[in-house]
Amino acid sequence: MSGPALPRYGTLLLACTAATAIANNYALQPALTDVADDLGLSATTTGLIPTATLVGCTAGFALLLPLTDRVAPHRLVGVQLCVLAAALTLAAAAPNAPVLLTACLLIGAMAGVAAQAGAIAGRYAAPGRRGTAMATVATGLSAGILLSRWAGGSLADLLGWRRMLLVFAGLALLGAFATGRLLPRDRPRPQGGYPAALAALAPLLRRHRPLRRAVITGGLWYFAFNVVWVALSLTLARPPYSLDATAIGLYSLAGLLGFAALPFTGRLVDRYTPGRVTVGAMGVAALGTAVLAAGFPHPVPTVLGLALFDAGCFAAQAANQSVVVAVDPDRSGSLTGVYLVLYFAVGALGTAATAPLLDAFGWRGTVLTALAALLTAAGLAAARHRKREPAGTARDTGPAPFPR
Repeated sequence: MSGPALPRYGTLLLACTAATAIANNYALQPALTDVADDLGLSATTTGLIPTATLVGCTAGFALLLPLTDRVAPHRLVGVQLCVLAAALTLAAAAPNAPVLLTACLLIGAMAGVAAQAGAIAGRYAAPGRRGTAMATVATGLSAGILLSRWAGGSLADLLGWRRMLLVFAGLALLGAFATGRLLPRDRPRPQGGYPAALAALAPLLRRHRPLRRAVITGGLWYFAFNVVWVALSLTLARPPYSLDATAIGLYSLAGLLGFAALPFTGRLVDRYTPGRVTVGAMGVAALGTAVLAAGFPHPVPTVLGLALFDAGCFAAQAANQSVVVAVDPDRSGSLTGVYLVLYFAVGALGTAATAPLLDAFGWRGTVLTALAALLTAAGLAAARHRKREPAGTARDTGPAPFPR
């Protein structure tokens, strides 16, 4: 770990930063019809709006996360939140599609500060508290993802989509002020120049076996996560259900169980190994998926299945990212960047595959495909644990948490 330990309020601040930043990737989605009507957009152009945000976010992971290893946290996070506020203001004032899409690219890139918050929390965590710190930030990030569509849709109905974006811009500015004053001011000691840091991203994947394992297992459950949620949205929007966006969005509240599970997950990671925690989390997610396959569309088993599914995926993600940071805490930003770029790429494959899976196999076949991905991830994590993964991964005893 470089620099002083992060105080408790610093971890909570990073969690709030992650929540409000990542929410901007999804907040506009419930109001896309209003945006299209206001700007006179075609259906194809309207569909590019969330795509631009995702592309920007992936680029931000690749290009900006390595800055976590080079720039003092208070300056890095504060400046990006200011740029995020400016991009949201530009989107709110957009007169046409090109301006809005450009703004969405910037919004996505700056929203990647949510991942930087997790890397900073892992680097500056007190000894023996890395898992808890990263789980706290993961709780905030998960809250931002789950509640963003509900908050964005509600504010858009109340204020209009443009003023809704201005509300989020105000939150970004408030976060910039707080992080600029309260986060650590010491500058990490970078290893080489920034171009060299970017060039080193691919070699990091080749050099570190724990990173490769984390990418594979994390990609599998994020593939499953996207398959389940996109399949649910598409199925509920089609006959015979034909639910509107607000009703479909309410199902996301089932994931609130994940918030309660994440802090507990952090303590487990600090006490046991991430591999053991991941196996248990995948078991919970697989159970939830099985309930969804058998119980849909009845509300009670559907909500229960979603709650278990989300809690398992969120808990596994917290454990997995503690593995990534523990490979080399002083390069946590670069390592997290590699992990998240590939993680989101596999998740995008899940999103793209869902509609064809639904058409070919229906709801149950699609959900069982997600279940197969979860069980594969559990098997890989169990194999890693059987190799006697040392508990030092969670307790900061060294940069190589797995045997080579």
